[in-house]
Amino acid sequence: MVCFLTSYFEDLISETNIWNSFVTYHTELYNKPLPFYNLDEYYTEEINPQDISFLIWYFMNTLQRDTFIVPFNDFIIETAHKVMNVFDSAWDYAPENELLKTAYSLDEDETDFYIARNLIDTILFKTYLFYPDSLLDLKDQEIDIVEDSNDEENLLNYLNENRDYALHNVHTRLLGLKGKEWASGMLEVDHPLKNDFLNISRKIRGYFFYKGQDSENIFIEHIASGKKFDLTKKSYEHFESLKKIDTILFMGIVKWRNEWWFSGVSFQSDFNADLVLDEKNSVKSREAVNFLDHQDKNVEEVLEKQYEAFKDFTKGSPIVFMSSGKVNNFIQEYTEYFNKSLKLSKREKEKAKQRAKADGYFGGQDGSVDFTDRSESALIFFNPKSGVEIAFEVNSAFPMTDNPFFRKEDSEEHLLSLLEEDTISPELAMYCITNFKADLPFFKTEPGKMYLADIDFLLRYWKKGNYFTKPSITYTGGNN
Repeated sequence: MVCFLTSYFEDLISETNIWNSFVTYHTELYNKPLPFYNLDEYYTEEINPQDISFLIWYFMNTLQRDTFIVPFNDFIIETAHKVMNVFDSAWDYAPENELLKTAYSLDEDETDFYIARNLIDTILFKTYLFYPDSLLDLKDQEIDIVEDSNDEENLLNYLNENRDYALHNVHTRLLGLKGKEWASGMLEVDHPLKNDFLNISRKIRGYFFYKGQDSENIFIEHIASGKKFDLTKKSYEHFESLKKIDTILFMGIVKWRNEWWFSGVSFQSDFNADLVLDEKNSVKSREAVNFLDHQDKNVEEVLEKQYEAFKDFTKGSPIVFMSSGKVNNFIQEYTEYFNKSLKLSKREKEKAKQRAKADGYFGGQDGSVDFTDRSESALIFFNPKSGVEIAFEVNSAFPMTDNPFFRKEDSEEHLLSLLEEDTISPELAMYCITNFKADLPFFKTEPGKMYLADIDFLLRYWKKGNYFTKPSITYTGGNN
């Protein structure tokens, strides 16, 4: 923690814009530079005791997840004032580290994706602010990969692919942002690449057909979805080894400045009919390109239709409670109800099936799961941003008359699980807060009042990668 706090001091002295990027983003979101603390005497771009208190809180809670330490803990406040005295005495003469600043700089005319990617890697895995978060998470993953691997020959490839995947997909506990957003925020205000970083696409990782090449691009087709991509040769030095059409490539691709670049690891294999069939019928593999469909199709309209059907099915409620053994039947019956609500003719249904079959999709996997070992009861919530959501062991957070599983003695425990569990959506948590905070004793005293004052910041912190809810809709044959 000493090194961590000293790095904050050096960051401000050297103007590397790491901490100030957080302050800027937080101000844009909440109209104040920090959560939790009194900011009547706060000076931007200078050292502040509130900064130090917040950083100690963040470090202690992120380094360990077993106990949530509140921001006004006496140790935090007292330590922050002592550290502030040390920093204040050194502020006027501490030397600026000009070399450090170059690690967070980028030429204004840079076009190479790999140089841009390296900046994201530096931020997520080499920067003090994310040391207790994304860096330690990566190290834990790498230890697991090394310990579980029986393939020493390809171990480095596994490690490289894992790091590349994390680089593109990790959300930080601070504000739930990705590395590309932090990179954009740390560049100078007028840097021409700020928007290019924000527009880096999600990484698509999966199996592709090789379909040919020209002087600039390699033509590939995503096997699961049939989507075609032009992969720039600038990013794939093995293009000369590609000879045979429908050779199968496993790789990751990312869109940067309107070009698709190879990112991660790749390997080639001969055409394999069984693999192709499995991929085309894998909902998980199709999900890799969902975001492209969601850009082109009116997903909100589909979700709205599903939501209205859900409320009709449940007689007006977006949330229902039941024993866990009834979840599968409920989902099946609701799905049938929604399909009937579309009022499609037999001809339209048949055409939809034929489109899916023409796309190689024959129905995917059986969606039923045995939930009885998870919990006695469950709730099903229609999330307007994603669709049907199932949650366990949080029923007592909802003091509703039609909730037979509410137990007052479990209320606080279930409420904290609802707020802090990263697999539960922020929409479900906010549904509870919006409708029932007046009925829940937890929010009437501290620390519950503190939770409410900065609830969105805390939900971003706790739910990290799942704060930004994505539609759970996969399209096949041109239709969902």
